[in-house]
Amino acid sequence: MTRLLHSLCFTALVFVALPPMPVFSQEAHIIVGSKNFMENKLLAEIFAQLIEARTDLSVERRLGLAGTQVCFEALRTGAIDLYPEYTGTGLVSILQQPPTGDPRTALNTVRAEFLQRWDLWWLNPLGFENAYALAVPRARTTGIPLRTISDLVKVAPSLKGGFGYEFINRPDGLPGLETRYGLTFQLVQAMQQSLKYQAAAAGEIDVLDVYTTDGRLAEYDFVVLEDDLLFFPPYEASGLIRGSTLAQHPELGAILGLLANAFDAGIMRQLNYRLQEGGEPVEVVARDALSALHLFASDDAGTQPVSHQEGLLAYMWAKRTDLGRRIIEHLTLAGLALGLGILLAVPLGLLLERQQAIAEPVIRGIGLTQTIPSIALLAFMIPVFGIGILPAVIALWIYSLFPIVRNTYSGLRDAAPQAVESARALGMTEWQILHWVRLPLAAPVIMAGVRTAGVITVGTTTLAAFIGAGGLGVPIVAGLQMANTTVILSGALPAAALALLIDGFLGRVETWVRPRGI
Repeated sequence: MTRLLHSLCFTALVFVALPPMPVFSQEAHIIVGSKNFMENKLLAEIFAQLIEARTDLSVERRLGLAGTQVCFEALRTGAIDLYPEYTGTGLVSILQQPPTGDPRTALNTVRAEFLQRWDLWWLNPLGFENAYALAVPRARTTGIPLRTISDLVKVAPSLKGGFGYEFINRPDGLPGLETRYGLTFQLVQAMQQSLKYQAAAAGEIDVLDVYTTDGRLAEYDFVVLEDDLLFFPPYEASGLIRGSTLAQHPELGAILGLLANAFDAGIMRQLNYRLQEGGEPVEVVARDALSALHLFASDDAGTQPVSHQEGLLAYMWAKRTDLGRRIIEHLTLAGLALGLGILLAVPLGLLLERQQAIAEPVIRGIGLTQTIPSIALLAFMIPVFGIGILPAVIALWIYSLFPIVRNTYSGLRDAAPQAVESARALGMTEWQILHWVRLPLAAPVIMAGVRTAGVITVGTTTLAAFIGAGGLGVPIVAGLQMANTTVILSGALPAAALALLIDGFLGRVETWVRPRGI
């Protein structure tokens, strides 16, 4: 028993004591966030670079957060200071108000309501609108007169739709279209943004939702349908910033005001195309956009994009510094969660074995956490803990508990009943039986639970990127958005290697604690 407990404590401390991730100094800094699609990341990077160029503030980037509600909650709770948003999204998705076709009315409404409710400020619009639209591959329209959404209604029951996850659930998305137009499809499939284009080109879906500034519209031959009933509200792009941040740094209003009416839809399509199809880093495209506006001097040194079309090993070598940082972040998040899981779950399993009447209900209650989708559990943490490392570690820690508690309890309960009875017959106390018989015999089962939790935790940690905690999920998410296998694998392969590494380490611990002869 002593060897097992010492090993488990040592293992937990190894993971809990992992080197901390780098943190920002206490100097004044601004946290800029974004949603998890390329245009929003680009606008956030433009905000960040302009602030860095025109102020003495340092900027922390939390790009690629998991959608509107995550970004909004992060802003409202102070986890970020600023992110790009669209007026129609603020009006319908956040305020839950009916859409309006008048851009001025939409802007004035969200400005007044956000100020009154949350002291959040909408900055001057950036000059373009990125609206939702429905599109059909031109080849699919042969012999079918499709020009408007009303035309689509007539043939939609025989068509397959592929739509984004938010679009399927937002009132200004598919549910609203069904109400306003009476639109129904033969099949609706939720898909990631870039994959919809590939699926449409391959004939796997017939209709998809697109953004009007999407650069891929120039690459794919689509018929973009007219919203003849004016269902979609205006989606003017703007910055959304905390009032307390403006009060503390009033210069930000004037500096970000330099971007008012700076872009139009054509410019944004070109910039988005460079990101989506050209595979250029968002930092380079943002720098070029600001340089074209003469808002700071262009510096081409060190800005050559890394081609995502080159070989995987060459790409990973070129990005080795960034990948190294992501590996440390990933290992720290997973290690903290697993270490804390061991420290709680093993003692809890020991306690439950002594209280078997309540053991199964408690374990099943812990097991219910496994039924909560990982990204949902992460999102639930934001209102309480904000975004970043803390909510990610707490969510991952919750996921690590069940296999360790279950295996600890089961291993102790079922440990060689004949040996236990023989020990009792020899006059050993229950504590001596636990110490010398049950725990040593249960050690392989307990360690199997720890190993299972370790692999699960490393895999789930990739989702921490959606709440700004970093890790190897960052390149995976970026690769999914660009439909680029090289970028995806640059995060997925190191994550798999970390899972094998942790499992191998825990396997050695299991070998050391396993009693001889078992």
